[in-house]
Amino acid sequence: MTMKTKKNQTMKNYEELNLNKIHTYSASQRASKVMTTSEATPPFKGMSISTFLSSLPNILKANDLKTIAHSIVLAQKKGKPIIVMLGGHVIKTGCSPILIDLAKNGFITHFASNGSAAIHDTELARFGQTSEDVATQLQDGSFGMAGDTAALVNVAAKRASEQNQGFGQTVGAMLVEENSPFNHRAILSNAFLLEIPYTLHIAIGTDIVHQHPDASGASIGDASLRDFRIFAASVAKLGQGGVVLNFGSAVIMPEVFLKALSVARNLGYDVTNFTTANFDMIQHYRPSVNVVTRPVMSGGQGFSITGHHEIMIPFLAAAIYEMA
Repeated sequence: MTMKTKKNQTMKNYEELNLNKIHTYSASQRASKVMTTSEATPPFKGMSISTFLSSLPNILKANDLKTIAHSIVLAQKKGKPIIVMLGGHVIKTGCSPILIDLAKNGFITHFASNGSAAIHDTELARFGQTSEDVATQLQDGSFGMAGDTAALVNVAAKRASEQNQGFGQTVGAMLVEENSPFNHRAILSNAFLLEIPYTLHIAIGTDIVHQHPDASGASIGDASLRDFRIFAASVAKLGQGGVVLNFGSAVIMPEVFLKALSVARNLGYDVTNFTTANFDMIQHYRPSVNVVTRPVMSGGQGFSITGHHEIMIPFLAAAIYEMA
């Protein structure tokens, strides 16, 4: 229903602000955020990685990515921890060989993951395949019922608990002991051989191995708690130049990291002035506050990089090697 004006009603003229006396200046004399010197250079056939990186815009996330890579190189030179936290999707996108190579060259000193990442890594190491069709197998109750996968991981939990060893460390050791055919691309196996920590941080009931009768809550809990303390020991050394990267863990690893950081600071460690970064396809709440923002409020820098792991992780690795 439209409003109608009354007959013979005149339209009111509202006051306008007179702009004739506006004070102006030349844009050439103004402080500006974007310069032509910051713009990209078009790529060309046959260009090297180094040239490509230098051709990127020196603006926003392109600049952030280079800053993260530079921070990792500096951390490696200073002997500071470079912690990589993983979600399962990172393993499923084929990035394990790149992360292993970074670790072999000293650019990762500690892996930490939820149970999903370790299970996918274990299956790829043993069978060369992983990631079942959940929607189909859920219909008949066969989802997650791979007995051989559960047997190794659940035995590793019991062995780690009994021998006071790390959970992730023990899974890696067992893969090496059985000479799994695809160990060369398994992060767990390589971390064990490189003698760097791979800590497993488990939420009971979230992993397929917990569905099996050989799962021991006591062993899983004891082994995972030990890995939390091992993880906290690495976090305690981050101050003055360390780096924490979160690849694709939306909840568990950001929460574990925040608690480990609080423990380290409570015990008197000066865990300030370090770098954090969250890499994921979308930016979730917990990584944003628990990795990027809160930990570096008293000193340091935090970054968020949005993109697919299968693109961004190789890109970051290339930048690291070029800056090393």
